[in-house]
Amino acid sequence: MRRGPVLASLAAAVLLASGGTWVLYGSSWLRVEKVTATGTDVLTPEQVLAAAAVPVGSPLVSVDTDEIESRVRGRLPRIDSVDAVRAWPHGIGLKVTERKPVLLIKKDANFVEVDASGVRFDTVPKAPAGVPVLELNAGGSPSARRFDEERLLHEAVLVAGSLPAPIAKETVQVKVGSYDSIVLELTGGRSVRWGSGEQSDAKGRALTALLKAAPKAGHFDVSVPTAPAAAGS
Repeated sequence: MRRGPVLASLAAAVLLASGGTWVLYGSSWLRVEKVTATGTDVLTPEQVLAAAAVPVGSPLVSVDTDEIESRVRGRLPRIDSVDAVRAWPHGIGLKVTERKPVLLIKKDANFVEVDASGVRFDTVPKAPAGVPVLELNAGGSPSARRFDEERLLHEAVLVAGSLPAPIAKETVQVKVGSYDSIVLELTGGRSVRWGSGEQSDAKGRALTALLKAAPKAGHFDVSVPTAPAAAGS
C-alpha cells in the first residue's frame, strides 16, 4: 500500500479544514461590521439596534441569531416578530414587524395599546388615530359572574380586530355592557348594535353593506348578521 499519497491527502485535508476554521473564526475577513434594522413604524431602527445588542467585531459565523431575536422581543414588547439573518461577509440584518393596536384601554391620562391577539404591549400618552377606545361597563350585567373582565376584553378585541379597515377608522369607541351586548360608536354620532363577538366577520360585512345602503342612518343593528337593520338619521 502506498502510504505517502494517502498521508499527503490527509494532511492537505487537515490544512484546508484548519484554514477554513481560521477564516471563519480567527481572521478579520468575516467579522460583524454592520447591523441594519428594517420594518419599523412607531419604533426607530436605532431602538431596535440598541435592543439587539449585536456583538460588532465578533466572527459572523458565531453570532447567535436566535438569541438576538429573543433579546429584541424581550426588550421591545411592541415587536411582534423579528428575523435576524447573516448578510455575508460582514453584516447582520434585522427585519421586524411591529404589533398594531386594534383597541385602546384608558388608564389615567394614558392609553394602553392592545393588539388583535389581546396582547397589551405599550402605554402611550396620546391615542393613536383610528383606534377605538374600550368602555367596559358590565358590573350590573347578570352575566358578570360568568364572563369576567378579561373575557369581555377578549370579546372586545375580537370585534375590533375583525372590523373592515374603513369601518375601523370610523370607530371611536367599543362599548361592552355584557358578553352579548357590544355597541360600536362611530364618527358622526352613529352607533352600531353588534351583539356578541360571535360571527364578527359576517357582522362586519353586513355593516359595510348597511353603511352603503343607508349612508344617512344613525343607528345600525348587525347583532343578527343575516337580518341587519338601519334606522334614524
